[in-house]
Amino acid sequence: MTLALYIFWISIAILFYTYVGYGILVFFISKVRRKKTTAIATELPEVTMLIAAYNEEDFIRAKIINTLTLDYPKERLNVAMVTDGSTDKTPEIIQQYPEITLYHTAGRKGKIHAVNRVMPMIKTPIVIFSDANTSLNKEAIREIVKHYADKHTGGVAGEKRVEAPAEEGEVSVGGEGLYWKYESFLKKKDAEIGSVVGAAGELFSIRTELYEPPNEDMIIEDFYMSLRIAQKGYRFAYEPKAYAIESGSVSIGEEWKRKVRICAGAFQAMLRLKPLLNPFAYPMLSFQYISHRVLRWTLAPLSLLTALVSNIFLAQTSWFYSATLIAQVAFYLVAMIGYILRDKPVTIKGFFVPLYFCMMNLAVYAGLRRFIKGKQSVVWEKAARKPVSQN
Repeated sequence: MTLALYIFWISIAILFYTYVGYGILVFFISKVRRKKTTAIATELPEVTMLIAAYNEEDFIRAKIINTLTLDYPKERLNVAMVTDGSTDKTPEIIQQYPEITLYHTAGRKGKIHAVNRVMPMIKTPIVIFSDANTSLNKEAIREIVKHYADKHTGGVAGEKRVEAPAEEGEVSVGGEGLYWKYESFLKKKDAEIGSVVGAAGELFSIRTELYEPPNEDMIIEDFYMSLRIAQKGYRFAYEPKAYAIESGSVSIGEEWKRKVRICAGAFQAMLRLKPLLNPFAYPMLSFQYISHRVLRWTLAPLSLLTALVSNIFLAQTSWFYSATLIAQVAFYLVAMIGYILRDKPVTIKGFFVPLYFCMMNLAVYAGLRRFIKGKQSVVWEKAARKPVSQN
């Protein structure tokens, strides 16, 4: 029982720190160690918006209109779209807009191959990456570029917001949306004390000169690219006033597919970012990286299992451990109910938060299995999402 006791409390401590404790800690650290920038931009720099799109004919016209109506001087905004491998009407639609530079080849080798191919042709000092199925707020570019007045800023991450249309399943509303709200809070605090540890591909930017072509088998290249820039000593800032709106996945199955791919990419990225695990070389960045990212993809999912198993052995020793076991079982039962009701018009979002949490952690195991077997390709079928409303 002593071993079970140790395992239980260590597991609970890891889970608490990973999902709650780090947020509390980074909040208080930001109160005493907030980085301040005094540099002020004197003029708006020339930028390139680079959008990689594969078979996005359902979204691309709305994306083009949204991009061309952003509040930024037209003579300083270059828009480039790369559609390598697309077999639908995406390239044809883009060609209807002379303001946009289209890059297209017939072969499909994945998003990062397409971006690597085009980046040498980008001549502006700043490049902004955005997904084809997102909508940006009108002030997004202005809010992003103001950070580059500080020469120590190597990149800027925008905020990702998840929109769920009224007719869509509640999984996205209660789970994915809540997850990204908390992520946005953590990113804001991370940036205040050091650097964002991983930008979301929906909207982020970098100094063009810092672009380091990721290996073309890289799965979550946005995460890797942003951390490599931070590893070089540059700050990766966060700007919540620049945001990309994306609709939630249309089903739990589509979201599962997306999560497993991300988790497989997480293990690949952690392997290639091994130096960041050394707190002596990167004191603050390593602390943030391990606390915010590594634990979520390693010890936290394992701790969910060990906390449950050890609690089963402890339940017979006292009413307290019986209560904690009941609480754990109840949590997983609610998640199961959420799964059963996933396609039903249920308005009680509380069912879907446990479901999304469990799905996230189960996806780590599935992602690890896929990574070990080497079955995750950079060429993948993206999760189905619905169009978002336009600003």
